[in-house]
Amino acid sequence: MNFMDLKNLEIYNISMAMGEQIWTLVGQWKYFEKDTIGKQLVRSADSVAANISEGFGRYHYADSKHFFYFARGSLYETKTWIEKAKNRNLINPEDHNALITAINRLAVKLNNFIKTTGSKFPSGQ
Repeated sequence: MNFMDLKNLEIYNISMAMGEQIWTLVGQWKYFEKDTIGKQLVRSADSVAANISEGFGRYHYADSKHFFYFARGSLYETKTWIEKAKNRNLINPEDHNALITAINRLAVKLNNFIKTTGSKFPSGQ
C-alpha cells in the first residue's frame, strides 16, 4: 500500500472533505465559539481522516483496525460537537442536516470497511 492508494479510498476522501467543510464553517465563528466548541469540533473531524490514514499505513491488519476504530470514535465525537453547535445556534439547520447526513453515511462505510479489514490478507499478516 502507498499514499496514492490512500487517495483512492472513499472513506478517506469523505472524511477529508468533511474536515474541510467543518474548518470553513468554524472559521466564520466569533473567538469564544472558535476557542471552545470550534477547536474540539475541528480536532475531532480532522482526527477521522488522520486515523484512517495511519491505519492504512500499518503493515498488520490488526494494527490497522485499531486506528479505524479510533477514526470511528472521532466520527461519533464529531457528531456530538455538531449537535452542540446546533443547540447553541452556531450552525444553521441546513448545515447541521448536511453534516449529520454525511457523518451517518461515513459511519456506515467506515463500519463496512472495518468489517472487511483483514479479510483480503493472508492469515498472519
